[in-house]
Amino acid sequence: MDIKKNNFMNKEFINIYNNLVNLSRNKNIYYFFTNKDTFSDRLLIFLFHLAFFFKNYKSKIDRKYMQDLYDFTFRQIELDIREIGYGDQSVNKKMKTYINILYSIIDKIDKWETYRYEEKLRIFNFYIEIKDNKEQFVEYFDKYYIYLSKISLNSLTKSVIEHKF
Repeated sequence: MDIKKNNFMNKEFINIYNNLVNLSRNKNIYYFFTNKDTFSDRLLIFLFHLAFFFKNYKSKIDRKYMQDLYDFTFRQIELDIREIGYGDQSVNKKMKTYINILYSIIDKIDKWETYRYEEKLRIFNFYIEIKDNKEQFVEYFDKYYIYLSKISLNSLTKSVIEHKF
């Protein structure tokens, strides 16, 4: 791949990653739904956003692009974990754990649109301790999933946007 194309793709990936991070930093998610606002909780919320992103766009994007985006995203997560101060062994262990969690989430949400509320809540409760407003938490991700189906990937690659859903 030539350098110009690589720089263009990196900019797109950075914008997609930053849009997902922006969604995951929504203070309302933590204020209303969880008891904690830790790095691990934020990363789990990020992984849910990422899983729904992959679910929505997997049939709309070629496999190579999707794989490059996946690789980029996990390199960014690794850098974030290192920034916190974890050592090499801890980073490798955590990365393996988070990759497995993402695959698990992707597997569980594969038929999201067919699940009833109770099943959706069970999926979230498996990963995250939701304190109150369980209905709104499920509703948030239902709306997010619908939102993704209505916006183009191109809009997420240009810059960080204000998401309204």
